[in-house]
Amino acid sequence: MFTANDILQQLRDMHAPQDSVVLMHTSLRAIGKVQGGAEALLDTLIGYFTAKGGLFCVPTHTWDKLGTDRITLDLQNPDSNLGAFSVLAAKRTDGVRSENPCHSMMVFGEKARAEAFVKDDAFVTSPTAPNSCYGKLFTEHGFVLLVGVSQCKNTYLHTVDEILNVPDRMDNKPISTTVRRQNGEIVQRELILFECSHSRDISERFAKYDTAFRYHRAITDGFLGNAPAQLCDAVKMKEVVELILSRCGDKDPLATEKPIPPQWFCDKE
Repeated sequence: MFTANDILQQLRDMHAPQDSVVLMHTSLRAIGKVQGGAEALLDTLIGYFTAKGGLFCVPTHTWDKLGTDRITLDLQNPDSNLGAFSVLAAKRTDGVRSENPCHSMMVFGEKARAEAFVKDDAFVTSPTAPNSCYGKLFTEHGFVLLVGVSQCKNTYLHTVDEILNVPDRMDNKPISTTVRRQNGEIVQRELILFECSHSRDISERFAKYDTAFRYHRAITDGFLGNAPAQLCDAVKMKEVVELILSRCGDKDPLATEKPIPPQWFCDKE
């Protein structure tokens, strides 16, 4: 069983920042048993990442309600379709939950900074728009911490596609969503969703970037509990994808399941 001190030491070993913005995608099962359970783990992570003014973000997505007659995001109901850790974060009262209709997140840290970080999610026109919390990982030079999961779960890479205006990534027809705000007001918002002709879910191919990210040192490896962890630099990831796109001609690097050719991302002699 891991203690809070064990977790803190693992974070220090990864040189995880305490003054930046860190978004964590995690598998609790992969981490293993932590003394005090998931709540103690969350307390430890919040305490570490916000100790020097940083923000700690946990995705609380509700995309499973898209296309149904249910409210897409209900801020009076702390639910999420991303598992127990996400639901636990959504129930907390010491964070701020964004109003992104299907890709909301809980943000912990100094309240005024957290509120400023999430405020534009009330106006996004796509789940991971450049003005969303995901986009602010780039503008604020933040990090994505993948714990027990691969790059396939790195939702931020959808944002990179939007920043770089990658073709064949978004639908051209918006859908209607509904948000119940904290004050009970129900508002409707339209979103353009992800769509790619090459794959039912293009994020399943994000792992193809892994080698290129590592080559350019965009990833710092470590562990959290028993789970392999990747601390990913948001700016460097965007730069690597941009480099690949500049060298691939008119080919989509994610068009097939074949590896990305090294000449598209390796240094040229």
